[in-house]
Amino acid sequence: MPNGKETRRTCIPRNTRASKMSESRHPGNHQPNHTSREIMRKLNVTLAVVGFSFSLGVMAEQNMPYDVYMADKDRIQREYDVDKERCDSLAGNAEDICEAEAKGKKEVAEAELEARYKPSRKASYEVAVAKAEADYRVAKERCDDQAGNVKDVCLEEAKAAEAAAKADAKREY
Repeated sequence: MPNGKETRRTCIPRNTRASKMSESRHPGNHQPNHTSREIMRKLNVTLAVVGFSFSLGVMAEQNMPYDVYMADKDRIQREYDVDKERCDSLAGNAEDICEAEAKGKKEVAEAELEARYKPSRKASYEVAVAKAEADYRVAKERCDDQAGNVKDVCLEEAKAAEAAAKADAKREY
């Protein structure tokens, strides 16, 4: 007569269960061999490396020495003076367009320099606004070459483009 102990002995021995578990990890079985702990560890390492690389970029931007900043500011002013002299050789509206381009180039360069010297969301916004205003100023001068309704439409389009660029900058930064 079988008693309770004998029926327990007829169950699958522990070593047989272990061998079946090891078979499920066999490479031909197409089941993943990673535990969730290993995956999380690899993910954490990857995220740490990515975060560190971004922080190095930000730290490099913040460490612009003051003398480099001032040298760049002087360079921007010299470039503006050269561009303005070049514009003096032109006449009429072509001179106005050239001066608007030179002034816009200077203002954008100064805004970008400030953004590199003191990086922030506000500085990035100021760069986008400077670009929008410079583009508008040049477009407005180009519209002066036209007359009548065409000029009015040109000015409205320039104004709309400036407003859209500023709205994009506000939304983005």
